[in-house]
Parts: sequence; structure tokens; C-alpha cells
Amino acid sequence: MASKILGLARLDAKLARIPAAAKAEIKKAMEAAATEMVATMRHLVPVSSGPHGGTLRDSIGWTWGKAPKGAGIIALGKSGLAADLTLTVYAGNEEAFYGRWQEFGTVKQAAQPFFFVSYRAHRREAKRRIRAATNRAAKKVAASS
Repeated sequence: MASKILGLARLDAKLARIPAAAKAEIKKAMEAAATEMVATMRHLVPVSSGPHGGTLRDSIGWTWGKAPKGAGIIALGKSGLAADLTLTVYAGNEEAFYGRWQEFGTVKQAAQPFFFVSYRAHRREAKRRIRAATNRAAKKVAASS
């Protein structure tokens, strides 16, 4: 004897709406985490007093998709939900090409890390935010009729 699930069509409709709702919530969470991460990086990066002082600090940022041309140090954040949810945090550009030397040091200069220290400090919080955003979206879709 075949069994029938009551409300299956309504459940299927709710499950189909989860990715769209979750994508918007996750995007907001990723943006907030990236903004905090970039602020910490800009705070930690050493600024010289010369004519190009602050060039490296001003080159630190984040974008959706690929990093801009000339970015020296890159960290990617990808969501398993959708391919278009790839956020890139970057430092350095054609003027501030020395970002990786600042981060990792050279034979003549000690390392003054600012990028990956900030990344590691904010990584757990970013994951928590994304997980919470996914759960919030799923609950919102489940509560709607």
C-alpha cells in the first residue's frame, strides 16, 4: 500500500525558495565579515612617512569575484551554495607592489604581518555569520506559507 505525504507540494515549494533567500542572507553576512576584516588589515598595516605613505593601506579592499589586476596578496571566501558567492579580500596593486614583502619579510627586512593575521582573526567569526545567515534564511522560508 502506497503512503501519501500531506502538504508535499507546499514543502517542495518552500525548499525551492531556500537557495534564493539564503543567497541574499549569506551575501550580507559575507560583506559584513569582509568589511571588518579589511578594517583590521588597514589598522595593522605599517604606514611609512614618505611620499607614498599609505599607498599599501589604501590598496587593501574586498570585491565579489576576482581580485583587481596587480593585487599581491589574496584570500578567497567561497560559499558552497552558489558559484557567484565568491568574495576576494586583497592587498596591493601596481603602486603598492611591496605588500607581500611587508607581510612575509625579506632578507633585509623583518616581516610586519597585517594580512593573514587579520584573516585568521576573523575567519571563525565569518564562518559563524554565514552559518547563522543560512539558518535564518531557512527558518524564514519555513515560517512563510
